[in-house]
Amino acid sequence: MHLPATPTALLFAYAFLSNIALAVVPHEPAIIWYGPRLGVWTTTLVGTAGTVLAAVADHRLFAPLIGRLAQRRLDSSSLSATRRGGQGVRTWPERLFRRLPVATIALSGLTPLPFFPFKALAFATGCPAGKYTAAVAARCLPRYALLAWLGASVRIPAWAMVALFLLLMVPSLRLVWWPRAAS
Repeated sequence: MHLPATPTALLFAYAFLSNIALAVVPHEPAIIWYGPRLGVWTTTLVGTAGTVLAAVADHRLFAPLIGRLAQRRLDSSSLSATRRGGQGVRTWPERLFRRLPVATIALSGLTPLPFFPFKALAFATGCPAGKYTAAVAARCLPRYALLAWLGASVRIPAWAMVALFLLLMVPSLRLVWWPRAAS
């Protein structure tokens, strides 16, 4: 027997799929949409749970791969001090991230910046899975609460939600429709 999908299960699945790897679908419209339908805290907690599960999957799948690629790049750098037993050349964002990884990831939720650069930096610097997962939870919990509250407190028409979804899809579609020329 097939059970029908509940709105809570749909939100969880969408939160997972919109945050896994380099997902191309935005999660903001879904959180805003479900805010008045499921309630602010249910939407926040279910969305956060889906996002945290995506973070765990990402860390297990991509952290080893990106870590090896980053190390290979650092080893092949002509300026690399690793050949001389040092730390190697590091940029200021990497140095800052190595000092405060949880705070950097958590505070990134308060910005309109996309998350994938922070995710890649976490994997490249070897951020432990527990810290990364906790930081992702700390990042999305207040963000999702504010988005769900916005959806619950302001009546946003369906056409505006569709327009928001399409607007947030522009960066992803740009990568598909207009790929960079080979250099």
